[in-house]
Amino acid sequence: MDPTRAPDFKPPSPDEELNPPPDPESKIPKSIPIIPYVLADANTSIDAPFHIKRKKNYSKNHHHNHRDSKDKKHQHIPLNQDDFQPLSAEASSEDDDADLRTKQRSNSDSNTESETRGVQKYQIADLEEVPHGIVRQARNLEDYEFPSHRLSKKLLDPNKLPLVIVACGSFSPITYLHLRMFEMALDAISEQTRFEVIGGYYSPVSDNYQKQGLAPSYRRVRMCELACERTSSWLMVDAWESLQPTYTRTAKVLDHFNHEINIKRGGVATVTGEKIGVKIMLLAGGDLIESMGEPNVWADADLHHILGNYGCLIVERTGSDVRSFLLSHDIMYEHRRNILIIKQLIYNDISSTKVRLFIRRGMSVQYLLPNSVIRYIQEHRLYVDQTEPVKQVLGNKE
Repeated sequence: MDPTRAPDFKPPSPDEELNPPPDPESKIPKSIPIIPYVLADANTSIDAPFHIKRKKNYSKNHHHNHRDSKDKKHQHIPLNQDDFQPLSAEASSEDDDADLRTKQRSNSDSNTESETRGVQKYQIADLEEVPHGIVRQARNLEDYEFPSHRLSKKLLDPNKLPLVIVACGSFSPITYLHLRMFEMALDAISEQTRFEVIGGYYSPVSDNYQKQGLAPSYRRVRMCELACERTSSWLMVDAWESLQPTYTRTAKVLDHFNHEINIKRGGVATVTGEKIGVKIMLLAGGDLIESMGEPNVWADADLHHILGNYGCLIVERTGSDVRSFLLSHDIMYEHRRNILIIKQLIYNDISSTKVRLFIRRGMSVQYLLPNSVIRYIQEHRLYVDQTEPVKQVLGNKE
């Protein structure tokens, strides 16, 4: 979120210590970057020649063929897979068989539990009924409990590492774009990285976020809950940030999730039962990332903490050139391997600002946000009597 909207905001100074300071790196699990290193990054010979196994042919003309083969040795093109030797001298068919048996065992074990755990791209929520067993988020810190009812307790794939996605924002109100961002991130992570998503969270800002048009924090939390309950099988809402008496920096919000998931719960179990740390990443739109380049807005220490220790998933929006911005920003370029840019294949520019404007003008917002959220807005007459600066509406950032 934009730090300039904090009530006590003042431009950061390079020599000033942040209060509260970000958590030390020792409390955050070490993890590989979200973008894997390519072969060119390693000091190995990529273009090393392969050796060809030659099968002896003991025919009548064996000696004649052998002499011809010497003359035409350079013309031999291996056509069968058996003609190739593995690049590693240690590899063998026995190793391949062992790997296959291990993979088959892991697949059979995971299939028995796949219906009860893990985030699957084909999963959909039951739109006719609110799922049972979901605890509503508290409206005060004394009763607060971290939501983990949809957080996977065990990895499905033994070859992948666990990842939790966190989106910070006002969500006033939550729209289908906010929901789609998580699904786009899930696709990108599944197809491009070595990570497995085990959960996703919305973290609405507190009422201390100085922006006109915000509904009370408990209303925004409830709308997010309604949207997740009715449309998703793996997304959750965490009210901790919204319950804070003061504005909370994004770096500290990510520290909170790290504390709840990795420190208090010890991470997540692998297929073998061993607990490992979970990588936590911030999910953001291109407009939020561009605000990181504005002078005297974000503290450099916070940017290093967010991008270096956690990482960022950036969903491109229409009109934003995130890749050029990443190239020109020194801190973002330094941590570029911990940043994954997600391109929208079907552009969706729904904005909460425009939704609020439509509501004030008495226009339809059907199919812009979930029906359960629309009904909640109507029941509590949210956004009807509010006013917003024209510049904010035309800016169309959130």
